Amino acid sequence: MNLKNQKDFFSGLLFMVLGVGFAWTAPRYGIGTAANMGPGYFPLLLGALLTVLGGVLVFKALVFETEDGGRIGPWAWRPVCWIALANGAFGLLIGGLASAGIAPMGWVLAIVALTVIASAAGSGFRWKEVLILALVLTLGSFLVFVVLLKWQIALWPALGSR
Repeated sequence: MNLKNQKDFFSGLLFMVLGVGFAWTAPRYGIGTAANMGPGYFPLLLGALLTVLGGVLVFKALVFETEDGGRIGPWAWRPVCWIALANGAFGLLIGGLASAGIAPMGWVLAIVALTVIASAAGSGFRWKEVLILALVLTLGSFLVFVVLLKWQIALWPALGSR
């Protein structure tokens, strides 16, 4: 097998694995019909779409030549670690960790922490820009989730309760 584009090949494989995973688990939630969609309908469609897209990328990587061969360079571990840490901190701040005595900190603090930690993944960290971004993301998510979708979200820590 002669790979003509490594990036497309491995991206396609990743898409196919994720797509098959979504499609495989979707029937557990009940698929329903197009007129009466069940909770597994969207994951099944998403899985099928990802699998087809991955197949197209793998085919392209095996058939069409590129100038540099789409070589995969070394892993950028710093961004991977910072983004993983940011997502973990977001989850911890939103839900808390009762077994460790950590109370939920609310939506606002979780988004600010997510933005600040994830911004450390880049090379040019500037506090002013990061805080403006955190403010915009917080206000935008408030408008979308609380105002438009009417979600009941704890915006701030519940003071005095554990």
